[in-house]
Amino acid sequence: MNLLSFSILLALFITWSIASPNPLGVGYRAAPENTVVINNAHTDVGDSEYPGGTSVYCTSSARTSAAQGTIPEDFWNNVAYNTGIGSGSYVQLTGCINPSSLDRINTGDAGGQYDSSGGRDGTGNPAGSVCAGYNHYIEILEPAGPRACIRCCEDPDDCPTKQDRSGCPNVIPGDYFDCP
Repeated sequence: MNLLSFSILLALFITWSIASPNPLGVGYRAAPENTVVINNAHTDVGDSEYPGGTSVYCTSSARTSAAQGTIPEDFWNNVAYNTGIGSGSYVQLTGCINPSSLDRINTGDAGGQYDSSGGRDGTGNPAGSVCAGYNHYIEILEPAGPRACIRCCEDPDDCPTKQDRSGCPNVIPGDYFDCP
């Protein structure tokens, strides 16, 4: 399956919405055409985890607003889409990224996590972020990897948010294509 077909298929299954600090209030996106990305150039993921530190970035075909950044076409190198049943059902993306294609990302960063249940008040990081159709999500960006993973789940046990230093393959098992 090519990336375009894969993107269209995912758009049918996953829609993410990100609440404030997005200047639009709420912005919608469909993976793998997008991700939560750092606002300031060459910033480590962990240093972006504060209100206003992240934004929604989408491919040009998935953008719904000028307030959303544009992910370069070569940001995702290889992506695998999988569904599963754990304590509940889930969908996930795992794969390789090209962090140097987007100046928001520090290419030497070991990475960090965004999720719907963490953050200061347990309301997500970014606050208010959700994966539409699911109760929870977790996204890990590992620029130095260079890989990323995203899982949307019904049950929080399937989206472990307390293992953010364990890395994508341990938190969200899947195909990482021996990312270079």
